[in-house]
Parts: sequence; structure tokens; C-alpha cells
Amino acid sequence: MNKEEKILVIGSSGQIGSELVMALRKIYGNNDVFATDIKQPTSEIKKSGPFQILDVLDFNNLLHFVVRYKITQIYNLAAVLSGNAEKIPLQAWDINMKALMNTLEVARQSEAKKLFWPSSIAVFGPTTPKYNTPQLTIMEPTTVYGISKVAGERWGEYYSRRYGVDFRSVRYPGLISYKTEPGGGTTDYAVEIFYEAVKKKKYESFLDKDTELPMMFMDDAINNTIKLMRSDKEKLTIKSSYNIAGISFTPEQLAAAIKKRIPEFEINYKPDFRQKIAESWPASIDDSYARKDWGHSIEYDLEKMVDVMLENVRKKFDE
Repeated sequence: MNKEEKILVIGSSGQIGSELVMALRKIYGNNDVFATDIKQPTSEIKKSGPFQILDVLDFNNLLHFVVRYKITQIYNLAAVLSGNAEKIPLQAWDINMKALMNTLEVARQSEAKKLFWPSSIAVFGPTTPKYNTPQLTIMEPTTVYGISKVAGERWGEYYSRRYGVDFRSVRYPGLISYKTEPGGGTTDYAVEIFYEAVKKKKYESFLDKDTELPMMFMDDAINNTIKLMRSDKEKLTIKSSYNIAGISFTPEQLAAAIKKRIPEFEINYKPDFRQKIAESWPASIDDSYARKDWGHSIEYDLEKMVDVMLENVRKKFDE
């Protein structure tokens, strides 16, 4: 790989960013992956390479940073997620869209032409086919987060076709990780449940027991994100955002898998406002374009993911 790649990760203190930075540093070297956020990072990120407080909403500072450090690739992970966004819809729209537009403009005006921006299954809505949701389909989201992601996909494709920005994106399903705490998303029950199972042996789910949603273990999400970014541009037929699939399950199925390992574990259900959000999303995803164009694949099924999550959450409580 080109040794001269200089990579900027915006939102490096979040759930995805904190793990993506470390994976990128293993590939490109610690000093060539610049982590930034408006909040402090993990000690691992701070000790292993450059970190700087940087607000993606400050265009001039962002452009200055990219030019100064000769950045060639940008990963923009800054966002207000689905559950939190519903509490502050206008503010969430402003943050999510301005963060994207600033990075698109910086990519257009600088040498950092390659830009990754995460979309989400939130782009889909109640009128979308629920099972095996196609790559190209109806997108009528009912949340501000979903609306911002649909708009973002369109802007990304526009900058790609109009200005030659190498915009790349995936529609993440729910992401499951033991390394960082949940960040206010509708699929966060699938992370919270492990902490509560280990700590209290019981969990109250904010989604109903039979709410099936697409999920992905974080290692698979990180590996596939990097795989997409390292793929030959000519092979990428989707200029907006790729569907990627992991594993689909319900809270009841996840609880049953945990109960096999912690027999005394109990779950009850008290759906809140996130239930309606979840009901508007797909239950399973067709990711045939991603598999064909750049080799998307996963390693973690439900059983393997549950084993790894419980093992590592236990370690965190033992520390």
C-alpha cells in the first residue's frame, strides 16, 4: 500500500472511530493516522499516535488541518445518532449535514479526494421492503437521522459525479462492540444487554421481543469499511452507499443465546419511543452489490458474537 497515505479520522472517540483508528494504524503506521474529535479519546488512541481536538463544523480549521498535514483520506464519523436525534431534531439535522458538507467541500478543495462517510439502515422506512431489503429501493425514512442519511447519500453521489470526489459509504446495520459504550442509537439494546447480563443477570429491553433488526459485530464492520476504502475505484458501481448485511435477530433470540451461557439471566420488555423507529427499519438486508463489487463478508454469527461479547464484558468488570 502507498506509504504516503495520510489519514484523518473525524469522530475518533466514538463507537466506530475508537476501533477504526487502531485498525488503520496497524495498516498505515501510527504516525500517519490522525485521530480527531471534540472530546478526549481512549488512552490507547492518545498513546499510539497523533490526536487533536478538532470540530468538523469549523470549516476553516478543518481545511487548514487537511492541508497542513497533507491528508489524502478522510473518514468522517461525526453524527448525532437515531435515538438522540429525535430529542433534538433541528440541531441533529444541522450537525449531521454540516459535518458532511464541510468534509465534501474540503475533499473538493484539497488533495484529500477519498472520503468515507457512514450511512445507515435508517435511510429505509415503513414503505421499504422489510425482508432482504434491496440495494436500490424505496427510501422514505421517518426519523431525522434517516432523513439526514438519505440526503447525505445524495450529496455524496453528487460530489462524486460533479467534482470527482472519491466518496465511499456503507449503510451500517446496528453495530455491536464491547470496547466503547453505546451512543444513543435504536439498536443499542444489543450492546446494553451484555453489560446488564454480566452485572445484574437481568435486562429491560426498550424494544419488543420480536423486533428483528440487522446487526453486525464491530470487527466485521471495521474490516469491511477498510476493505471498501482499499478497493479499486473502477470496481465500485454504487456511488451513494452500499448495503452491507451481518446477522439479523430479535431481542428474544439474543436473550436466549445469552441465557444458554448465563442460565439465571432474565429479560423483560418495556418498549419506548425507539420501538417505532425500529419498526420502520428492515429486518434483513440484501448486500449482493457489496459482495460482488468489493468482497464484503462477515466472520461473526450470533453464537460467536455472544461468546466474544460476554468474555470481554466480564473482563471489563474484572479490571
